[in-house]
Parts: sequence; C-alpha cells; structure tokens
Amino acid sequence: EDVSTGTQMMISDGGFMSYYIGTSTYEILEITDDYLYVRGIPGSNPALAWYIKFTTDPEGGAGGGNQSAEGSELETEFENLVWEEEFDGAALDTDSWNIETGNGDNGWGNNESQYYTADNAVVSDGTLKINAIAENTNGFDYSSARITTMDKQEFEYGRVEVRAKLPSAAGTWPAIWMLGSNFAEVGWPNSGEIDIMEHVGNDLGEVLGTLHMPGNSGGEGISKGTEVENVESEFHTYTLEWTADHILFAVDNVVFHEFENNASTPFNQPFFLILNVAMGGTLGGAIDPDFTQDTMEVDYVKVFQ
Repeated sequence: EDVSTGTQMMISDGGFMSYYIGTSTYEILEITDDYLYVRGIPGSNPALAWYIKFTTDPEGGAGGGNQSAEGSELETEFENLVWEEEFDGAALDTDSWNIETGNGDNGWGNNESQYYTADNAVVSDGTLKINAIAENTNGFDYSSARITTMDKQEFEYGRVEVRAKLPSAAGTWPAIWMLGSNFAEVGWPNSGEIDIMEHVGNDLGEVLGTLHMPGNSGGEGISKGTEVENVESEFHTYTLEWTADHILFAVDNVVFHEFENNASTPFNQPFFLILNVAMGGTLGGAIDPDFTQDTMEVDYVKVFQ
C-alpha cells in the first residue's frame, strides 16, 4: 500500500504489539490524538504485512480518524459536494439515472412480486416518487420502479446522503443501496453490496443497514437495525460514511451500525446507487391483500468526498 512513512519503532528484548508476528519492529503509519496505526512485516514471511491500530477510546473504536461510535452523532470526514440530485425537473435525469424494467431473474433473486416500469418513477414538485401499485403488469400483480446510476455516477469512498419518506404498507420493501461497479463482470456477491437503508412494512419503523460480500451474503449479511419514528410521514436522512478503514450507517446524523473495512473486502472500488421499492419477496414478506398503492418519496441524493 502507498501509505509508507519510513518511520519505524523497535520494541526491545523481544517485546511485541498485540500478538507476536515474528518481529519486534513496526512502521508507524499514522499517529493522532486518538490512535496509533502501525504495520509489521513478519520475519518468517516478508510477503505479508500485519496492520494494527491502537486507540485511546475506552469503547475500543473501530478504525480511527473522525469515525463516530454507534449511538453517537456522525462526525463526517467529507465536506466536498461532488454530486447531487434534487429532482427539481419534470422528469428523471437520464444523464445520471438508468430506469430498469422487468422482474429480473426469479424476482431479482428474491422472489419479489413486482414488475418494474418507467412509469412508476415520477419526478414532480421537487421530489422523486417511486410508486408501488396493485395492478396487473406484464403478468405480475404489482408494478413499481427501480433506478440506478450504473456507468453514470459511481463513487469510491465518501459520504452518501439520501433524504426520503418510506412506504409503510405490509409487503413493501423500499431500499437505498449500492453495488460495486464490477457487478456485470464478477456478479453478486463478489461485487459487494452496501444497503444504506432497507425497510419493510411488516416491521414498521425498523430501518436496516447491511453489507453483503462473499461469505456474508443473503441472510448472512452483516446487518444492524435501528428504530425510526414516523418513517412514512416524515422525511429522514439516511447516510453512509465510507472509507478504506470503516463503513458507518446513520439516520438523521446518528450512527447505528459500523463496520471495520480492510483491503480484503470488495468495498474498496467505485460503487453505483440504486433506489427501488420491491413487493413481497424474501425480506418484504406477506403483502396486505387490501394493498392498493404506496410510495417512497425522495427529496435529494448527495455525495460528498
């Protein structure tokens, strides 16, 4: 990695940091008021490197820098706005967004019950409305919409903010999420998946933040939830803070899930955004038999780096 400082420290008398890796010499990569970050090269195998981070945080920390602990206010590392979508026009900006249609393979791999169309993504009065409707569409009982920024707006690291109101009907499954830009070449879950926000009407008010990758895909995703009041009647801000060291999920600027990122994960490449509302499926569950229509309304999408 291109993080070398050349400054080394040596612990005498065979001492070592954390656990013995065959050396008492460590390169200091970074020192702050909060942590010491070092790298050790094992004497037995110089092709390997061990990275160790010691923190002064009594709660243990999980990556240093300006990272925020779960339950605390997000302290962002990113202030430069590099892209925003405020949905101020009369139609979706196809220079930034793709409109996907159909039901995919086996309901997009999740046994979902909707058919995605271009008509169900409506831009008006300064917001995007993704409408899920009970209507026969190409042989399916429900229509909805799914839009992506694949090959148009892709980002590696940064802060992603999406301000949205969510549908609440039983069976709805709205999501604000991301896939690695190499998805078409390597497939899922090798591309990695970052679910900034998922919610199901059958568990009203619990919002999930989840990561999927090889070894942690499907029901084995690295996930945590938080309770959010009035998800369906008020706009809330759903945020991803993403670096090479850590991935944080927050609602209204309060962190509820954190993950230690590292070079072995797929979360170190450009990702694209996806907004959709699914119906039923493996997470959405049973659909209310009296369902007629519900909406995810998005006020804006912003990316800071």
